[in-house]
Amino acid sequence: MNATPDEREGFAAFLLRLRTRGIVSRELVAAFEATPRPAFLPGQYHRLAWSDRMLPIECGEAIEAVDLQATVLAALALEAGNRVLEIGTGSGYTAAVMARLAGRVVTLDRYRTLCDLARQRFESLGFANAFARHADGALGLQGEGPFDRVVSWAAFDTLPRTFVDQLSSGGIMIAPIGPAEDRQTLVRLTKVGSRFEREDLGQVRAQPLLKGLAVKL
Repeated sequence: MNATPDEREGFAAFLLRLRTRGIVSRELVAAFEATPRPAFLPGQYHRLAWSDRMLPIECGEAIEAVDLQATVLAALALEAGNRVLEIGTGSGYTAAVMARLAGRVVTLDRYRTLCDLARQRFESLGFANAFARHADGALGLQGEGPFDRVVSWAAFDTLPRTFVDQLSSGGIMIAPIGPAEDRQTLVRLTKVGSRFEREDLGQVRAQPLLKGLAVKL
């Protein structure tokens, strides 16, 4: 990782926080280290790239705190060759990290600008297996599955049962579930037959999943 002293110090602090949380996967840590997080943020936030806080990005959106991103990606248990669907491209950072661990990552966002910027970042960093699509994440990506992993950074108000058909057998989906005006439960859903087995991972505060495409931006 070609980083400034401040960025290296921030990354070291991030690693300590991961160990405290029990996240010790060498592959995951290596994927984070190899993916330059500041390159996915506006310049004024580069020094805060590895801090445990949400940071503003384009279109009035925000990138999740890196600790939450690491927690979610660890729970996804990504494997080489996995086909991954991400709902909520944001800056494209988590899709890039996952692309180092999986076979193919398709990431969706309702904002065309965010998709365009993510594509530019993927291209500049040499990612040939990460693809940003301007699409309605509430519908997933019907017709292109099944996916081995699905992750949503936006919250569903109820269990997203429609995604059962888009997951492969034994596939995993992670998403916040709960009311928009309150904290939600981050859940890990494993497809067993035609249903989900649910495991609650903790409480989060996520934006609600908005249906449709953004009219502007």
